[in-house]
Amino acid sequence: MEIIKVNLGARSYPIYTGAGILQNLGGYMRDLPVGKNVLVITNPTVRHLYCRIVEESLAEAGYCVTVGEIGDGEEFKTLNTAKSLYDLAFDSGIDRSSPVIALGGGVVGDTAGFVAATYLRGVPFIQVPTTLLAQVDSSVGGKVAVNHPRGKNIIGVFYQPRLVLADVSLLKTLPPRELRSGLAEVIKYGVIWSEEFFTWLEGKTGLLLACETDALTRVVRESCRIKANVVEEDETEGGLRAILNYGHTFGHAVEALTGYKKYTHGEAVGIGLVVAARLAESLGFLAAADCTRIESLVSRAGLPREIPENLTPKDIVGCFYHDKKTVGGRLTFILPGRIGKVDIIRDLEEHLILDLLRKTRGQLEEDKGMGQF
Repeated sequence: MEIIKVNLGARSYPIYTGAGILQNLGGYMRDLPVGKNVLVITNPTVRHLYCRIVEESLAEAGYCVTVGEIGDGEEFKTLNTAKSLYDLAFDSGIDRSSPVIALGGGVVGDTAGFVAATYLRGVPFIQVPTTLLAQVDSSVGGKVAVNHPRGKNIIGVFYQPRLVLADVSLLKTLPPRELRSGLAEVIKYGVIWSEEFFTWLEGKTGLLLACETDALTRVVRESCRIKANVVEEDETEGGLRAILNYGHTFGHAVEALTGYKKYTHGEAVGIGLVVAARLAESLGFLAAADCTRIESLVSRAGLPREIPENLTPKDIVGCFYHDKKTVGGRLTFILPGRIGKVDIIRDLEEHLILDLLRKTRGQLEEDKGMGQF
């Protein structure tokens, strides 16, 4: 087991990483100044697999546990779901010292975190992520939110957890699609921060897809270290932290326009990583060779690279004006200048994006006509 510290003064917290550490959750929590009444929020699949381990660990450490269940999928990350959890918290006697534990993937973590941040003006929050995407990204950094029908993560706050426990052995039960989805966020870290990590990923994709424990452990730890570095410098996304959104502007548009049902979040981000790299190349920011490397790694990870044919460039760009980075109608994108470094590009003209999307679509249609699809 290794501990990675997120240093945020009074809001600092540890990330426990390793294999087979879930059963130690109650022991790790003993050091926290929290009450003994605990609300665990999970989904049906994870509850069946891991909730008993969590309940036994907490009971052994002297905690009284209530379990709440929410649906599995972005369509359940809503204010209505939060309301049902508020009711459960009230009925269970949750007070301001009572920790809320998120046991699940990103949807569970975001929703449980939003509830913890807003119930009684804030109760302690603990993240126990069970998917690769959640372990490397959404469980760290304190962004919690629910969706609005017109946009993803529109209703939310910054609220740091007291503790994160990332047990990589839990990833062995992930469906292959979910494992691939998590790799999109991992690739993102290589592009925005470390060419060395990106190069390592290029050589280890097969091991990661095969759920090799040592490779997964390195991925989780390296991703958490990178995110901790960014969050420590910019906790509330006033500047540097925006780079964590590389691939997400296009990705969120794809998710929204397909009703959050066709693609997982990671699949949509995979598309976004590639399209943003192509935009950077078309603007002269990124060398063609680096763009090709990004596309190739996304492809080897088993992720989609192309925006669906039924989504028009105009509709995609229309989504950008609801993106959280867009302020005063000024379109903002995170674009790579090279692998290992990205820049925040503001005031990007709409026609440049439309031109790229139309060009990409035209190339796809030409390839399709030549029998390559």
